[in-house]
Amino acid sequence: MKSILFVCLGNICRSPLAEGVAREFIKNHNLSISVDSCGTGDYHKGENPCPNSIKVSKQHGIDIAQHRARAITKEDFKKFDFIVALDDSNISNLLKMGCPTEKLHKLGFFGYDNQDVPDPYFFDRFEGFEKVFTMIESCVHNIFKEFK
Repeated sequence: MKSILFVCLGNICRSPLAEGVAREFIKNHNLSISVDSCGTGDYHKGENPCPNSIKVSKQHGIDIAQHRARAITKEDFKKFDFIVALDDSNISNLLKMGCPTEKLHKLGFFGYDNQDVPDPYFFDRFEGFEKVFTMIESCVHNIFKEFK
């Protein structure tokens, strides 16, 4: 079975959204792909996603409220086929941790001209979460073309 790991900084905003979108896509298309998410830092270990990430995903019919943040481990580099970072900073951190370059990809490569997906945690308004969700959803759906 193929596997995808989505990685952001704290695993409470972007990567849980990407994981949720991917899970929904997998369910709706009856695919056999394993998916998870984590952060490069352990700042929020065990926490739920931030309230605005839960809210925006729920507005799109996806429930991520039960997710618990975790930090990436060296085992993840072996376990997952596709490691997808949400921005250049995450890519840099993953490379410093020893992530194999052949497994590492940037989410923005799959539909947003390789742009970073901005961290909405620092946005003042909810609309930033909607923008980030739209970017993530488009790119995640494009990733599945790689698995055909």
